[in-house]
Amino acid sequence: MIRFDRVSKRFHAHRQRPRSFHELFVEGWRLWRRRPAETFWALRDVSFEIQPGETVGLIGPNGAGKSTVLKLAARVLEPTSGQVVVRGRVAALLELGIGFHPELTGRENIFLSGAFLGIPRREMVRRLDAIVAFAELEDYIDVPVKHYSSGMYVRLAFAVSVYLDAEILLVDEVLAVGDAAFQQKCLDHLSALQRSGVTVLLVSHDLNAVQRLCHRALWFDHGRIRMEGVPAEVVQAYLDDVRRRDERALVAHNQGGAFPRRGSGRLRIERVYLEDAAGIERYQFETGETVRIRLRYRASERIERPIFGLAVYRHDGVHICGPNTAFSGFEIPWVDGEGEIIYTIPSLPLLEGTYLISVSATDERDAEMFDYHDRAYVFRVVRGQHPERYGLMAIDGRWDHERFSISHAVGSERRNYRF
Repeated sequence: MIRFDRVSKRFHAHRQRPRSFHELFVEGWRLWRRRPAETFWALRDVSFEIQPGETVGLIGPNGAGKSTVLKLAARVLEPTSGQVVVRGRVAALLELGIGFHPELTGRENIFLSGAFLGIPRREMVRRLDAIVAFAELEDYIDVPVKHYSSGMYVRLAFAVSVYLDAEILLVDEVLAVGDAAFQQKCLDHLSALQRSGVTVLLVSHDLNAVQRLCHRALWFDHGRIRMEGVPAEVVQAYLDDVRRRDERALVAHNQGGAFPRRGSGRLRIERVYLEDAAGIERYQFETGETVRIRLRYRASERIERPIFGLAVYRHDGVHICGPNTAFSGFEIPWVDGEGEIIYTIPSLPLLEGTYLISVSATDERDAEMFDYHDRAYVFRVVRGQHPERYGLMAIDGRWDHERFSISHAVGSERRNYRF
C-alpha cells in the first residue's frame, strides 16, 4: 500500500527575510551579504514498505523525520530524491483540523472534506449523523469551527477521517489530544478499522499505544531508520537509547557544580553522587532497586559531632523526606580532612518521575551551617518491573482476603481464606 524507495527530503532555512520595501532598501546591502540558506535534511535515504491491512507505528524523538514521512505519504510534500508510492484512498489526520475552513461550520467542513476526496454529497449526507455522533458535537455542528476548542477540533477531524472509507489512514499524534474517554473511543475505532483491513500509519509518542495497536514499528533517528521490527523490541531498544542519553546528561549536570550553595565552609561537601548495589555510578533507577547516596566531604579543621543530612524533592517541589545522621542515631564523633558519608536505600520506594536532592552539613546544635546544596542533584526513577504505576511511591503493602459464609443447617460459620 505504501512504499518508500531511497527517499530523502531537504528543507532550506533562511535566517532573515526582508519584511517590507523599506527594510529591503535600508538594509539591502546587509541582506545581500547574508549567509546562504541553511540546508536541513529531514529524511535521508529512507526505504520501507507497508502491506495491505498492516498497522505500522513510527517512533523517535522530535525532529527525527516521522511527521515528514506522513506528509510525503499524504502528498502534502514531494521528496527531494527517491520515490514514494501510495496505492489507495488516503485519509490523513496530520494536524488539528488541517483542511478545515475556520469561517465554515462543522457541518460545512464535513462536506468540504468529502469533496476533497471525491465523495458524492449524497454519500456524505448518509454518513453525516455517524460523524457528528462520534465527534459528540450535536449541539455545535452548525457553529463556525473557529469557535471550537482544540478538543472539539480534533474530535471532528478524527471523526471525518475515520468515516470516509479510506483504505489508508495516516495519524500524527492526534490520540494525545482530548479527554481520556475520547482517546479510548479513538483507540476502539482504530481497532475496528484494523479488523476491516484498513492500512494505518501511526506517529505517536505513546509507546504503549504503539505496542498495543501496531504490527510493526520503525524507529527514526536524525532522518534515518535506525531499527525496524516487532513493536515491543523496537520500543525497548528506543527506550534504552533514550535512557543512555539521559544518563549522560544527568552525569554532566550533577558533576557540573553550578547550584545554590551557602555555609561557613569550615566543612565542605566536595562531591555528591549516586550508585547502585554493584557500586556503579548511576542517576536512573527502577522502583525497588538499591540506591546509595554518597557525600564526599573535606574539613579544614577538626569538627566535633557534625550532622550530615539530605532531602529528596519531587520535580514540582513536593518534599518527600529529609533524613539526617542525628535522626537516625548515627553519631559521628569527629571529622578532620577528607571522608565520605553513605546513605543507603535498600529498596527505592519512589515511582516513575524526576527527583531532586539537597545535601547539608551542620554542627551538632544545628546552629552553624557548614555547607548546604539546595536541590542541586537530579535523578530519575524509570518504569521497570514493579507492578505499581500511579502516585508517588510504592508502600509494598499486603492484600488479604477473608470470606464469610453462613450455614443454615448448623448455625453460622466463618471461614477465612488468606492469600
